[in-house]
Amino acid sequence: MDAFESRIDLSELYQTVADIRTEVGKIIVGQQSMIDLLLTALFADGHVLIEGVPGVAKTLTAKILAKTISVDFNRIQFTPDLMPSDVLGTSIFNPKTSDFEFKPGPIFSNIILIDEINRAPAKTQSALFEVMEERQVTNAGQTYHMTAPFLVLATQNPIEQEGTYRLPEAQLDRFLFKIVVQYPSLEQETDILKGHHHRRQMTDAMDTIHAILSREQLTALREKVRQVLIEDKVLTYIAQIVHETRNSKFLYLGASPRASVALLNASKALAALRGRDFVTPEDVQELAAPVLRHRLILTPEKEMEGTTPDAIIDQIIKKIEVPR
Repeated sequence: MDAFESRIDLSELYQTVADIRTEVGKIIVGQQSMIDLLLTALFADGHVLIEGVPGVAKTLTAKILAKTISVDFNRIQFTPDLMPSDVLGTSIFNPKTSDFEFKPGPIFSNIILIDEINRAPAKTQSALFEVMEERQVTNAGQTYHMTAPFLVLATQNPIEQEGTYRLPEAQLDRFLFKIVVQYPSLEQETDILKGHHHRRQMTDAMDTIHAILSREQLTALREKVRQVLIEDKVLTYIAQIVHETRNSKFLYLGASPRASVALLNASKALAALRGRDFVTPEDVQELAAPVLRHRLILTPEKEMEGTTPDAIIDQIIKKIEVPR
């Protein structure tokens, strides 16, 4: 087993993850599941949708994670009157050259935090399709490529419906994960209060966060993640889970092949984060819900019953034989 584990040296990645956790832990109490998934997405090169009620540290965690990496960071607040050009940029006439020049919008950064993504209408949402999938923006026939890394972290509130718009299925499919953030436990909330009591201002707390990863290091570690081994039987297991979502009588819409690739890439990243250079069926099971929950549409009957996509995913996993 030792010889097997030494095929890829993951010691640097393991240490980097531990250091980032330490930095995040200076301010964030608990929320280990959200932090694990954010780190997995970072090394799997995938965008993340974070859903939770106001005040559970969705935005704060995303900002802290961005600060641990030495890359550019932009925050965009989505509102009902936001236009696509406010996000992507626009062409402006330059009288000196008597020509139009492209002025890049705030999406031209490395880590982009989109706050309350479901507050912008469909026209603005659709502006993200190309840039999230192809890492480029096309304006007036010209294509502008994003500088790597390019990661979108978007938040949304599931409770408030007034002034919000449902995200198009094509856009949801471009997110690697949908993370559902829960309330902290009583003990964690007590620790949060103690931390606030002993700290001065949140701006001072943010100043204590140090950059751990450079752009070059992140690129190198992502390459290590891509080398993580996965047996054919585990690949088949991933395909079976995704395929079963298309045949479930409880689902109106199943997951696409993009979901299979997402589950593969995420499983590799999670295995690497856990210090392993091979994917296990347990990695796949752990990530099935975050990868699939936003890509599935329940039948109207199941929706009326109050069934959740997570419950259907759990049923599918229990139904399929686990490879050994």
